[in-house]
Amino acid sequence: MVLIIISLCFFFFSPSLSDPRASVSGFLCKGSNVRADGNFVFNYVNLMRTLTGLIEKNRFGVHSISSPRPGIFGLAQCHQDLSQEDCNICFTEAKKKLDRCLPAIGGSIYLEGCFVRYEQYNFWGESVDKVGKLENKCGNSTDITRDKYIKADFTSIVNAAVMNETLSAASNKGYGTTEVKRGLINVYALGQCWNTLDAQKCTQCLNEAGVEIDVCLPGAEGQVLNAGCYLRYSTHNFFDNATAKLENDGGNAESTLTIVLIPVSVLLVLFCALGAYLGYIRYSNTKQECKKVVVMPSSFQSSEFNFKYEILEKATDFFHPSNKLGQGGAGTVYKGTLPNGTVVAVKRLFFNTPQWADKVFNEVNLISGIQHKNLIKFYGCSVEGPDSLLVYEFVPNKNLDQILFDRKIAQPISWHKRLNIICGIAEGLKHLHEGCQAKIIHRDIKSSNILLDENLEPKIADFGLARRVSTDKSHISTGVAGTVGYLAPEYLVQGCLTEKADVYAFGVLSIEIACGRKNSIFVNDSVLQSVWENYKSKTITRTIDSRLKGDFHEEEASRVLQIGLLCTQTHRSLRPSISEVVRMLRDDKIVIPKAKQPPFQNSSLLASDDTTKSSGSNSFSSNWHSTQDIVSTGSEDFASVLSSQSRITLHFNE
Repeated sequence: MVLIIISLCFFFFSPSLSDPRASVSGFLCKGSNVRADGNFVFNYVNLMRTLTGLIEKNRFGVHSISSPRPGIFGLAQCHQDLSQEDCNICFTEAKKKLDRCLPAIGGSIYLEGCFVRYEQYNFWGESVDKVGKLENKCGNSTDITRDKYIKADFTSIVNAAVMNETLSAASNKGYGTTEVKRGLINVYALGQCWNTLDAQKCTQCLNEAGVEIDVCLPGAEGQVLNAGCYLRYSTHNFFDNATAKLENDGGNAESTLTIVLIPVSVLLVLFCALGAYLGYIRYSNTKQECKKVVVMPSSFQSSEFNFKYEILEKATDFFHPSNKLGQGGAGTVYKGTLPNGTVVAVKRLFFNTPQWADKVFNEVNLISGIQHKNLIKFYGCSVEGPDSLLVYEFVPNKNLDQILFDRKIAQPISWHKRLNIICGIAEGLKHLHEGCQAKIIHRDIKSSNILLDENLEPKIADFGLARRVSTDKSHISTGVAGTVGYLAPEYLVQGCLTEKADVYAFGVLSIEIACGRKNSIFVNDSVLQSVWENYKSKTITRTIDSRLKGDFHEEEASRVLQIGLLCTQTHRSLRPSISEVVRMLRDDKIVIPKAKQPPFQNSSLLASDDTTKSSGSNSFSSNWHSTQDIVSTGSEDFASVLSSQSRITLHFNE
């Protein structure tokens, strides 16, 4: 008889027996004005890996990582009525959304069926969040709760349901459900404490939640999101009745099933057996698809760019810590020696999924045949082992970010070397934009993606976000990806991607190199704003890195900063092409045009999205308006724009 029930479920419904309740109830990122460093992001990734394993086994998990500093603490838990499969779905959705909190150093997310949180401190015993509380969620009144004859009783019914649920949770390991019926009204309530609270704290947490939930009355729905517990009531049944019955009624479930199954006929048994078979096949195929190993396309399997995982593993001495060169948000880089003696850098990605395989293949496709002294040489990759690996030429010095902004270095990079680095980056971008068969837009030009060789010659690296654009297209529309602070406004606001997005990022980077300061969107006095203010005051070279102690060429420094301002103009038509940038850098006889706008500095737009995350292309379009009058003809030609005399007010509605 049980086979019949299983058969019907497989044939007529999806294999999941319940609703994973993956809708967001509350989401909070904390300390978003503090940028997490590479170590914290690295720890976050490892934390989520561990929590994933714990959730898949126990539907609950806590974990902490203390090294490398700063440490991180995490907790994830599903409500007790969720099946293991639905719990996995709920956690996956919660983690996907919580990833958007980075680079914030703390975050909490409540879905209707699970909870995930991470912090820099141990919060496991909190029943009320000491850092920042999520807002409680209330629903609207229904026809029943608006009825003047019923409304008066509704509050008492909800309070009774909440009290019953709290008592039930106190005696049932922190989980309780209840149903109260009076006349035309049914009220359902669920309470769930996190497993890190003892019985006393759990009861206290739910009692406090019961007081808070009164603000939702007479709404037909109410949820309270405390640090240590979750409380919800509703006029419709939202939790798993089957699970609740099995836990609370014991043997009653069996008798109910027996009564239901008595009238089932033999023909229905046969019919449902067939349904069970078909459902099993469908379910097996789905599970197999989810677990499918990343497989390299056949075109790469026979390619010189395809490395065997075992070879790279041996080349790095099995990723020995002594060979570690550094780490970032995407992976860890190790020094390795290939069997032919070539010294390489092997990047071991944190993720090994089809999406990250696409990133690898994108990089192989784009730069495997490109040769330029200012572009990192790409040797190949491996994606069929337990980790995805990228293989580059070995560059002995660190990246520009590590050398330029390290205040502990006694001897800062000289002005001559800085100018050479800026020119080299521009030359490398020029080759990408104009020296290849198709135009290549890097999309993630920043200091940490510029490697320096033994002579401090720059090499542009990390082409995972790069895009190829046909020469007959002026732009492409795409989801936004890149790094906060380097994103061009038209790309951030509209998803409109042209080579001028790279020009913008280059402008930010060149100013950072000259001034020795990182561009931050979270401070009022950013380096771009400082350069602009001094440019207007005709004191632009005051912003040059003070560590140089005045040891720089005044005219060269002024030209570099003016070019940086031109590249960071808000409207892309006012920015020069990268070839024009190269000419202005190399030929001091060329007159630098005057910047017409302040650099793009609307941090309220940037702060609402996180780094290297995708977002809808029009999500910010209504928030941007420049009051600065500018010169613009709408042309992409830099020289013709500057010669125009028409004046307009800029709106980003190209």
